[in-house]
Amino acid sequence: MEYISTRGGDARFSAAMAIKQGIAPDGGLLVPAEIPALSIEEIEAMANMDYQARALQILSLYLTDYNRSELREYIAEAYGEDRFAPEPAPLVQLNKYIDNEYILELWHGPTAAFKDIALQLLPFLMTAAIRKTGETARVCILTATSGDTGKAALEGFRDVDGTSVIVFYPSQGVSEAQRLQMVTQEGANCHVIAVDGSFDDAQNGVKAIFNDQDLAEQLCASGVLLSSANSINWGRLVPQIVYYFSAYADLLKRQKITAGEKINMVVPTGNFGNILAGWYARRMGLPINKLICASNKNKVLSDFIRNGHYDRRREFYKTNSPSMDILISSNLERLLFELASRDSMRISNWMEELLVSGHYQIDPATLRSLQEVFVGGFADEPGTLKTIREVYDRCDHLIDTHTAVGFNVYSRYAARSGDETKTVFVSTASPFKFSGAVSDAIYGSGYSRGRSEERLLDELAHESSLEIPLTLKDLGKRDIRHKQLIKKDEMKKAVIDLMVKNEG
Repeated sequence: MEYISTRGGDARFSAAMAIKQGIAPDGGLLVPAEIPALSIEEIEAMANMDYQARALQILSLYLTDYNRSELREYIAEAYGEDRFAPEPAPLVQLNKYIDNEYILELWHGPTAAFKDIALQLLPFLMTAAIRKTGETARVCILTATSGDTGKAALEGFRDVDGTSVIVFYPSQGVSEAQRLQMVTQEGANCHVIAVDGSFDDAQNGVKAIFNDQDLAEQLCASGVLLSSANSINWGRLVPQIVYYFSAYADLLKRQKITAGEKINMVVPTGNFGNILAGWYARRMGLPINKLICASNKNKVLSDFIRNGHYDRRREFYKTNSPSMDILISSNLERLLFELASRDSMRISNWMEELLVSGHYQIDPATLRSLQEVFVGGFADEPGTLKTIREVYDRCDHLIDTHTAVGFNVYSRYAARSGDETKTVFVSTASPFKFSGAVSDAIYGSGYSRGRSEERLLDELAHESSLEIPLTLKDLGKRDIRHKQLIKKDEMKKAVIDLMVKNEG
């Protein structure tokens, strides 16, 4: 399998090169030259496999310059019981008397968020890519985060030989638990920096750094190569395809569906990577009816799916689902490349319009292709809290704010469409990561005010009979190791200071 850029050109890259680079030299995103297909019979056979075997089957189709034995080894290390318990992606039936609703819990990893599923595997793929390509430079994993990617990247690459990690996060744009997870991070190669701005500011700064040729030469002279742990890196995205197949296989195994029966997937999304993985699964042959794209008040994606006009020229809101507080969804470029018949010129023009003017309008044919698969909707903050309470009362199941956005959007879609297709809700984070908002939903508005993170966690654990994830226990008692706060135009300098002057 080779990879090409969404912005065009004749260059082709191996999977190892795609993972090592993270982004195409022309600034585009790397996509597979061909998308492999699976038959219904092959999908049905996954019902008798565990998660690791399912991952091997999917990943081996895309990562063809990694042999199956090494992929098997990496998968076993990444998804072992010491990192994920009870398993990487358990499928839970919400109500034993109702066969139409299921929740795919993706937050049982080391940082209690769905990013772990990719970012526990990526360090193995990255270090192998370095060996396979003969790279001698130190790889700096440069990442912008809206809360979860940062901690997952730090944990995944902590003290991995030949790598450094720099994470930029919006200083006021993450939950307290997310912030504490990052600023208390251990690891000699880990660096965490707060940016006085939004996630989009941090993400734009990271993209500018990747596209800065003078900086690349300066880093190269110091023996440093930049790569990414954001979902712009194909190595971050491809492991996420697996859990869509796994959810379907679990439904088959439990005889809740028949082979070939279509299901809906509800995905809370900001940067569009998670739901894009679902689209790749569908394109490979997974019987998905609708991909329901759930946004919070920053509803740029919801509006885009409705009218084909991507417009980031709007007010930015800080919400109680901060990992979705995003106005520039990077992975949308990959989807548009496929829906627009891989017309790289159109993609380049749209991305240039977004950069220069802050908006672009896709053509009617591409919009029709988008709307055939995707449904968009959004939930505001009161609606999100109301939904947490409703799901808890109805199903005795505690969910976080992002997952609640998905439930809220789906309920309105189902009511207006009459769609009775069996539905899987993708749950992206533990409710304990957003203890303040979840407590307000369960106990009443303003309940969390003045209460410590530790107290809120204990109360939610008692209320729900769930165990507090180890990564969140005693957060307030850990040493603060990362205190740097910079302006958004100081990000390049911060990278130089760390990777050139201090040499990582």
